[in-house]
Amino acid sequence: MPEREIPKDSPDTVNGDAAARDSRSGGTSLGALAQPIAADQVEAYLRRHPDFLAERPDLLDVLTPPARARGDGVVDLQQAMVERLRHKLSDVTQLRDDLVATGRSNLAIQARVHEAILALLRAHSFEEFVETITTDLAVILDLDVVTIGVEQAENGQAWKPVAGVYCLKAGTIDAVLGRAGSMLLRDDIAGDPAVFDGAAGLVRSDALIRLGIGKNAPPALLALGSRQAGAFHAGQGTELLNFLSQVLEETFRAWLHLPGDG
Repeated sequence: MPEREIPKDSPDTVNGDAAARDSRSGGTSLGALAQPIAADQVEAYLRRHPDFLAERPDLLDVLTPPARARGDGVVDLQQAMVERLRHKLSDVTQLRDDLVATGRSNLAIQARVHEAILALLRAHSFEEFVETITTDLAVILDLDVVTIGVEQAENGQAWKPVAGVYCLKAGTIDAVLGRAGSMLLRDDIAGDPAVFDGAAGLVRSDALIRLGIGKNAPPALLALGSRQAGAFHAGQGTELLNFLSQVLEETFRAWLHLPGDG
C-alpha cells in the first residue's frame, strides 16, 4: 500500500493545514484518513512519484505485471518468464535461509561437543571420567540419556556393571551395527532396555557409536538417547560425533594404560 503524502513541516504547520483541510471539507475528522485508499488515489500518487518503484525494487517481487496484447493466438512469454524468475528467486531465498539456519545449528552443536570434551579432560579419576560421560554429557549435549555398554567375555563371563555402564551380551554390537559398522543413527524408535536400562522408555531417537578402546579390551558402545523423535537421523552429518568418539577412545586408553592400537 503506497504511503500517504505528508508535508515535512513543523507540527504547528501540519496541524494548521489539517484544520484548514477539515474546514474546507465541511469538518471531516482525522478518522477519515483511516478509510481504505481507492485505486484512483494509488494511481494519482504513483503518477506524482514516478520513481516510487525504482526506489523500492523489492515490491516488484509481489506485483503482477500486465500481459501484453499480441493479438489472437499470440502468447506473451515475457510475463511467463517473469513469473518463472520470481519462483526461482523464492527458491534461492529459501535455500539461503535454510543454509544459514543449518550453519547456526552446526555451530551450536560444535560448541556443545567442545564443551563436552573439555569436561571429559577435567576428570581427576577414572571413576569421575565415567561419571562425566554418563551424567554430564547428557546435559551438555542436550540429550536425555547417555550410557556406555561393554560386552561380556565370549565365554559368557560377565562383570558387575556400574552406574551408567551396562553389560551387553557378546556379539550385541556387531548385531546392531554390523561387523564393519561404526555408527547407527535412528530417528524414531523405542529405546532398547539392554542399552538404556531404566531410561529406555524415554528414548525415541538414538545414536549408537562403536568404541574401539583397545585390542585386548572388550567391545564397547556409546549410546546417546533423546526423547525427541528425529533428533538423530540417517542423513545428518557425523563428523562431530566421530570426533567425540575418538576423544573418548583415546581418553579411555589413557586411563586404562592401554596402547593406542584401537
